[in-house]
Parts: sequence; structure tokens; C-alpha cells
Amino acid sequence: LVSGDSIEPDKEKNVITIERETVKMSCSYSTNGDNVRLFWYRQYPNGELLFLAYKGARSWKNTDTTDPRFQSTTSHTTTELNITD
Repeated sequence: LVSGDSIEPDKEKNVITIERETVKMSCSYSTNGDNVRLFWYRQYPNGELLFLAYKGARSWKNTDTTDPRFQSTTSHTTTELNITD
């Protein structure tokens, strides 16, 4: 983050589902930058951060994921992560 940048998770944050359901998580962000890269990580209690996916936004269009079940989408002010199966 650069001075003036911010990212906030959407408020409904305890997600409980059954296995094989799709889960969607989202965040809102603001920045004056044009080359935006938004990263998603998982962290189990007392565990290290594990990279899941990143998605470029605005003028940066690259994407990467560790698993095809993790798909990220972005807009000018939001990012979503869909976890399937």
C-alpha cells in the first residue's frame, strides 16, 4: 500500500458452507495508482500465510493462482475471490 491507499473486507465475514459449495469473498479498495495488483492469501490459526491468487486491476491485467478453484475478479474499486468445489 502507498500513502492514501486503503483496502477493506466486506463486512459479512464469517463464512460457513458445506463442502462443494462455492464461496465468494470480496474487498473494496481505493488508490490513486493505475498499476494495481490485488493478492489473496489464506491463513490457518497460528499458521503462515499461503498464497491463493492475485489479479491485476485497472491498467494491470495479469493474473495468477495456485489452484484453478481460486478465481479472482476485479473492478475499479473492488476485488472478489470465488472458491469452487
